[in-house]
Amino acid sequence: MATTSAAPRQLSDGNTQGTVLGGTTNAAGLPEKIAFFGQTPAVQPTAAVNVHTVAAGSTTAVFVNTTFDGSIGSTAYSLGDLVAALKTLGLIKS
Repeated sequence: MATTSAAPRQLSDGNTQGTVLGGTTNAAGLPEKIAFFGQTPAVQPTAAVNVHTVAAGSTTAVFVNTTFDGSIGSTAYSLGDLVAALKTLGLIKS
């Protein structure tokens, strides 16, 4: 979805084949970025960056109440929180 315009693109472009977001590079050869709900657009992560287990659990086990902050910000989530959010957004089937 390459564009040289600064105007945001819309998903409802009428393309019957669907719409691809976040391609490898745009027309200028730069990595494409996407974001949801007002977050800063970012390129697709290429490596594991989460190094924090913030609460509960041990160094090798993950428990129901283990939470993670993803090494970004201070809000921590359990795996159940993540699954619920993905389902709510329709990114995985509920």
